[in-house]
Amino acid sequence: MIYSKNFARYFRINISANATWTQNGVTIAGGHGGGNATNQLSSPEGLFVDDDQTVVIVDNKNHRIMQWKNGNTTNGQVVAGGNGAGNGLHQLNDPTDVLIDKETDSLIICDNKNQRVVRWSRRSGTTQGEILIDNIYCHGVAMDDQRYLYVSDRGRGEVRRYQLGENNGTLVAGGNGRGDGLNQLKFPTYLFVDRQQNVYVSDHENHRVMKWNKGAKEGIVVAGGQGAGNALAQLYFPNGIFVDTLGTLYVADYHNNRVMRWTQGEKKQGTVIVDGYGKGSGATQFNSPFGLSFDRQGNLYVADNNNHRVQRFSIE
Repeated sequence: MIYSKNFARYFRINISANATWTQNGVTIAGGHGGGNATNQLSSPEGLFVDDDQTVVIVDNKNHRIMQWKNGNTTNGQVVAGGNGAGNGLHQLNDPTDVLIDKETDSLIICDNKNQRVVRWSRRSGTTQGEILIDNIYCHGVAMDDQRYLYVSDRGRGEVRRYQLGENNGTLVAGGNGRGDGLNQLKFPTYLFVDRQQNVYVSDHENHRVMKWNKGAKEGIVVAGGQGAGNALAQLYFPNGIFVDTLGTLYVADYHNNRVMRWTQGEKKQGTVIVDGYGKGSGATQFNSPFGLSFDRQGNLYVADNNNHRVQRFSIE
């Protein structure tokens, strides 16, 4: 396993190409129905797993970010927002994604309906955030080793890279109108950036995941792209994505209620690694999975949106 403490969005995870996960998920946050109590979530979306297995979760319909400490599956803590939907600096409105910037010990949040990206300090006593980027219909955020920030703009069908402190950014994916061409995106959602600054994008409404090599004018289809469906060659509204050190891609396949894996170079079809048992609320089921991540041991975490919970699947 390789890990850089300054890398903000994801751990560098080395997972065996033959790895398997338990099919019975354990609820580590929420799971008490949709609500705004500290033991509840309401439509969780993006999530981030810290190096101590603390999970930071976008609690979308509660307009807040929750933190759940490892081992405490009873109650979470509000760490941003939680003051109702609004555009005040102490508020969020339908947030969709979050990351931890270890350099500044802060959260960077896609504040979707406020069309802005905001930063909240993780220090105790913080009551409001600051605006980093505005006038952007953001959905996903990621950060590379050099602390460049990447943001998907689902309204413009593009992804831009920003130096912290700038508002315009550099186009790195899409930007040619909404469509299904290789130089286009249609409702891009979640992101992953590798060490070479190649950008992976969940191209949600094109039912595919795209990889844009650094400096490329067109993307490459690395998963799906065969229309909406549940065959192994297809995705149906992909959401959260993750890429390990071997280049294996993991995808939260939202409408198919499953998590899939595509190994590097295999673009024709993937394999189902969790679920495949149909929509439901059982330990082996999802109801609209959104965010997806791994901890340092390779355990899988999934934001199970319509079950209002986060599930952990242990690596075997």
